[in-house]
Amino acid sequence: MQVTARLKNLQTTPRKTRLVARSIVGMSVSAADIELSKQVKKSSGPMRKLLGSAVANAEHNFGLDHDNLYVVSVEVGDGMRLKRYRPRAFGRAAQIIRRFCHVTLVVAEVVEGLNRREAKKSEKAKSRRGGSPLGGRPFVRASVAKGPSTTSGPS
Repeated sequence: MQVTARLKNLQTTPRKTRLVARSIVGMSVSAADIELSKQVKKSSGPMRKLLGSAVANAEHNFGLDHDNLYVVSVEVGDGMRLKRYRPRAFGRAAQIIRRFCHVTLVVAEVVEGLNRREAKKSEKAKSRRGGSPLGGRPFVRASVAKGPSTTSGPS
């Protein structure tokens, strides 16, 4: 089973983030965490948090074992661009483009179904599964009083 986690609008260029992303593909989750903690790049910190988020998604939502996970792929795409201007000589202006990126990290099981347990569901989430459109709460319709109006208008 594959589990994904996404990081949007990371304020680092995609080219620099791909250097960090390529270094952890194919590693076990614990080895990838150690690798990211040792790197001195700016994007290694947010990537480490993203890896932790993917592992937490796998454990909490699907009941997967932490020791049975590895990094399948890391995709780094372009995000938004901030355009700024820097004054140059003779009254000219040079454009500065600050690039952002989106990162998608996918983890999967090494051995399918090994040490899998029941996913944790909170009591609040279980109670929301009622039949009403409001998620388990009773449907209450607001009543509108119909009758003669109390304001006197022009006659």
